[in-house]
Amino acid sequence: MDRASAEVEAPLLSNHNSRTRENRWVIWRAVFNVSTTIIGAGIMSIPATLKVLGVVPAFVLIVLVALLVDITVNFMLRATYAGQSTTYAGLMKENFGKIGSLAVQICVMITTLGCLIMYLIIIGDVFSGKGEHLGVLQEWFGIHWWNSRYLSILLTVLLVVLPLVLYRRVESLWLSSAIAIILAVVFVGICSVMAIIAIVKGQIVKPRMLPELNTTSSFFNLFTAIPVIVTAFAFHFNVHPIEIELGIPGAMTSAVKISLVVCSVIYASIGIFGYLLFGDSINADILVNFDTSSSGAITISPILNDIVRLSYALHLMLVFPLLNFSLRANIDELIFPKKELLATDTKRFMFLTLILLAISYIVAIAIPSVWYIYQFMGSTTNVCLAFIFPGAIALRDVHGLSSRKDRIIAVVMIVLAVVTSVITIAANIYNMITGESS
Repeated sequence: MDRASAEVEAPLLSNHNSRTRENRWVIWRAVFNVSTTIIGAGIMSIPATLKVLGVVPAFVLIVLVALLVDITVNFMLRATYAGQSTTYAGLMKENFGKIGSLAVQICVMITTLGCLIMYLIIIGDVFSGKGEHLGVLQEWFGIHWWNSRYLSILLTVLLVVLPLVLYRRVESLWLSSAIAIILAVVFVGICSVMAIIAIVKGQIVKPRMLPELNTTSSFFNLFTAIPVIVTAFAFHFNVHPIEIELGIPGAMTSAVKISLVVCSVIYASIGIFGYLLFGDSINADILVNFDTSSSGAITISPILNDIVRLSYALHLMLVFPLLNFSLRANIDELIFPKKELLATDTKRFMFLTLILLAISYIVAIAIPSVWYIYQFMGSTTNVCLAFIFPGAIALRDVHGLSSRKDRIIAVVMIVLAVVTSVITIAANIYNMITGESS
C-alpha cells in the first residue's frame, strides 16, 4: 500500500475504531442497567436457598435458571425484531391480541410495584430496624422520632429516589446502575473475606451439600427456594426499554449474556460465602444476620455490620428507578394507549411518577415483612414474565421463526414453570397455616 492510499484509508479506519469503541461502551452501559435490574434484592435471599436446597442443587439451579432466561430473552428479541412492537405488552399483543398485552401489563405492574415496596421495606429495616432488631441510625443515635421507620423511608424517597425517577430515559441511569453493581460487589466482597477468615480460624461448620429430606414437608419446602432464584433473575420487563435506547442491532443479546454471567457469579459467591459464614442460622433475609455484633460462632465487627447493611440499602435505592421506569411505562401504556410518548408529556409524566412513589411509600409503611411477597411474586407473576409468556410467544410464532427445538424447549419450560409454581404456592400456603418457615 502506497502512502497516498494509506492517507486516504487512515481516517476511515480511525472512524471505524472510534465507532467500535463507542458501541462497546454503549453495550456496557446496557450491561450495567440489565445487571442492576437482575440483582435487585436477590442477593439477600440467595444464601438461604443453599440451606434449603444444599450447595450443589442450588448452584445447578442458578446456572439452569440463567440459561433458561437467556433462551427466553432470545425468544422475545427475535419476535420483536421481526415485528413492529416496541414493548413487552406490544409483543404479546402481536401474538395474542389485547388479552395478551393486558396479561403482561398486569404481571409487570404486580412484579415491579411489589419489588419497589419490598425495597423500601428493606431500606426502612436497615435504617430504623424492625421488632427487636435495631436499625443503623438507632444503633448510632438511639431511638428517636426523627429516625423512625416512616421518616427514614420518607427521606429516602424524597432525597435519593425522587431525583433518579425523574430521568425520562433508562439509558440515563447507567451511572447509578454502575454504582449499584459496585455496591453489590462490595457486599459480596465483605462476606467473602469474612467467610475466608472464619475458615482459616476453623469456625466454619461443614456446609450441607445436598438437601435433607426427612419428611414430606421438607421435600415440598425445596420448591419454596425456586421462586427466590426465579425472582432473582427476572428482568424481562426491562428488555424492551433498554434495547430500544441501545440503537445497535443485536447488541442487547450480548449485553444480556454478559449480565447473566456477571450476576450468576455474584449470586454464587454470596450464596456460598453467606452460607459458610452463618450456616444453618442464615435467615431468609441475610441482612438480619448482620444486625447484631455476633452470629453463632462468628464474631462480626459492628463497623462491618453497618457497612454491609448501608451498602446494600444504597444499592436498593439505585435499583429503584430502573423498576419504576417499567412500572410507570406499563401503567401509561394501559391507561393512555393513544397518547403521545410519556417522556414528551411533562404533566402526565410527573403525575404518574408522584402517584407511584406515594403508593409505594404508603404500602411499605403498612407492610412489615417482605418474605412472602417475594415468594408469591416468584411463583406467579415472575414465572409468567420470565418463562410462560416468552415460551408462549415461541409456540405462537406469528412470524415463523421458531424451530422444532425451540418449540420443544418452550413446551418443557412452560410445563415445568406451571408445575413448580403450583407446588410452591401450595407449600407456601401450608407453611403460612402451620407457622413453619422454609
